[in-house]
Amino acid sequence: MHRYIPLTETEKQQMLRAVGVSSMEDLFASIPASLRLKRPLCLPEPLGELDVERRMTELERQNVEPRLCFLGAGAYYHHIPAHVGQLASRSEFLTAYTPYQPEVSQGTLQAIFEFQTMICQLTGLDVANASMYDGASATAEAMLMANRANGRGTFLLARSLHPEYRQVCRTYAANLGFKLVETGSTPQGTTDLDAAAATAGPDLAAIIMQSPNFFGCLEDWSAASALAKKHGALSIAVVAEPLSLAIAKSPGECGCDIAVGEAQSFGVPISFGGPYLGFMAALDKHVRNMPGRLVGQTVDRNGRRGFVLTLATREQHIRREKATSNICTNEGLCALMATIYLATLGRHGLRDLAVLNLSLASYARKTIAASKTLRLRFHAAGFNELVVELRGPAAPAHRKLLDKGIVAGLPLGGFYPELSRCLLLYVQETTRKEDIDELVHELDGLDS
Repeated sequence: MHRYIPLTETEKQQMLRAVGVSSMEDLFASIPASLRLKRPLCLPEPLGELDVERRMTELERQNVEPRLCFLGAGAYYHHIPAHVGQLASRSEFLTAYTPYQPEVSQGTLQAIFEFQTMICQLTGLDVANASMYDGASATAEAMLMANRANGRGTFLLARSLHPEYRQVCRTYAANLGFKLVETGSTPQGTTDLDAAAATAGPDLAAIIMQSPNFFGCLEDWSAASALAKKHGALSIAVVAEPLSLAIAKSPGECGCDIAVGEAQSFGVPISFGGPYLGFMAALDKHVRNMPGRLVGQTVDRNGRRGFVLTLATREQHIRREKATSNICTNEGLCALMATIYLATLGRHGLRDLAVLNLSLASYARKTIAASKTLRLRFHAAGFNELVVELRGPAAPAHRKLLDKGIVAGLPLGGFYPELSRCLLLYVQETTRKEDIDELVHELDGLDS
């Protein structure tokens, strides 16, 4: 009846006696009474296993599978080859926990090392860590890293940086005395670097800019990097859709100091909001300021290749005041899936996939441009996302298409009030041209 309840009452009493208390109330005596919950948790009554299965099935049936989906905005669906999940589920990778004992963790350590290597190849930078929680917190960690590197506290954030990434940065900075300055966009949809130059000063720690940005436009990392260097600051490149790195100039080629972002695109399913897979890479000179951990390759006394945790600067490993962060995960399973995915496609396959995404987005732009009621809001070069402007408010139009089984991207008014008539659309390799035609036809019909 209670196979999921781990402890009997007798076992609980034995544990209480072992720690020197007589009751659960005594165990929590150090917690002030004013902070304790005075009622039971608001949970339903316990069910038997069969009833739980029935309930879960009922909940599953409430999920709605859209016919067509054009939603990206930081969470990107791509086709995942079947063997990615199959290989990641092998018993050799049964646990993704921290590989504290290298002699029994060589498989896990090698997988993380390969992940780091591939991130370095994609970003064009010297060193990558063993992954981060997600793209948003990786961006905020890069901000803290820049502060450690130069001791400055002012950050220029492009307003075209993902709004939720910006919010996480503000949360991190709330009690640190940092000054976060947002830089607006040009009519083309890219960051106004002239305005950024006018606000840059001697306390500038870093310029943080995403490409492709939240509007799907490619940014000029080279210009941002040059501006940062002019003021002795760092340049931080953010990538929410890393597939773009297969055909766009890498952050390293553009002179950036740090690159962070979200690697969920690489073989990790969206899964109702997570888990995600942040990444971070940097120039070698900044390695001591990186958060998290790094896996390195070495040889044993017999000359055989081996892998170890080379650098671990979190508070669990060293004195707290010396730690660079309290990040305590390498997102090992997700990093493994990304590594398998990238190894499967290889350099040429990844580029071919990126070109396919780019060509479909180009078709979408041409189709929208030919419409009588729709228009492209921004005309800067892009990758696989774009912003379309309707004649009327976007949110009601979005709801109407949902009733037809079409997720028409993301209404932008919630993040950018001035774009209340705009939808952010995303296309990828499983999107067909006839799907794009149907979307444009439906939007035309709503606006006519």
